[in-house]
Amino acid sequence: MFGWVRRGFRRAYERVLRREIGDGPTHVAIIQDGNRRYARERGDDAPDGHRAGAETTENVLEWCEEIGIEELTLYAFSTENFDRPPEEREHLFDLFENKLYESVRSEQIHEREVAVRVIGEVDRLPERVQEAVEYAESQTADYDNFTLNIALAYGGRAELLNAARDVCRDVEAGELSPDDVDVAAVDAHLSRQPVRDVDLIIRTGGDERISNFLPWHANGNEAAVYFCAPYWPEFSKTDFLRGIRTYESREKSWQRTRTERAVALVRAVAEVEFEDARAVAGRLREQLSSSGADEVSAELAKRTDETAD
Repeated sequence: MFGWVRRGFRRAYERVLRREIGDGPTHVAIIQDGNRRYARERGDDAPDGHRAGAETTENVLEWCEEIGIEELTLYAFSTENFDRPPEEREHLFDLFENKLYESVRSEQIHEREVAVRVIGEVDRLPERVQEAVEYAESQTADYDNFTLNIALAYGGRAELLNAARDVCRDVEAGELSPDDVDVAAVDAHLSRQPVRDVDLIIRTGGDERISNFLPWHANGNEAAVYFCAPYWPEFSKTDFLRGIRTYESREKSWQRTRTERAVALVRAVAEVEFEDARAVAGRLREQLSSSGADEVSAELAKRTDETAD
């Protein structure tokens, strides 16, 4: 009886959260934390927790499709994880290998045209996992409806350090001018990377840190961050929707700030040179939401009337 009531309440709450969500983010990245603690609290071994977490991953893919998210990055194995006990590492490598092959055999992956990609220092992984990576990527390389990035042997600092070294080598070899070292140049030297910048990072398990995860693509884009208490195997659709809502709240606040700054800039420029203000307003409108662009236009019209008087 009470179980039925709880399920009904949860479904109703999910509908409420879904109505509060608009377009949502384009790229969500998740730190899947808490598999081992989940297993430990149940008297199980770490591999049991990792297997339970793999089921949650499959659910999240469905939730992303429902909302219209175009890219998902999952932090499955960090460079620091190589320090774990050998038996636990081997289990994880077995799990990654099996799941990569299973993903390509799944009808849903092909029906949804999901491109499976692995980011990180793949050459540090066992050969059997590298072969599974190559197989999964090659079999889904032509798909572009949805991108699933799996971060294996990944470390954000190492990624940036390697890119910086490559840029320095190109400059030293005369293949790149120091004046041409910009964001695009660094992007070009990130060998395995997401397609899009990250809009939202979700971390499960209760810890409030992003653990060296996607610093270039998340921090540079001022990604929203949502920390939640459930361990990854317990992560629910309600938790996921709350994370999306956090992103939208941050996005609305950010857009409000940008609009206020744009209006103030148009006002200040118009006091000196009206034609310059018209040009500035035109550029700003391209960078704002439709409502923000309307506010800039209204401010410009107001200044036009004042000039005419």
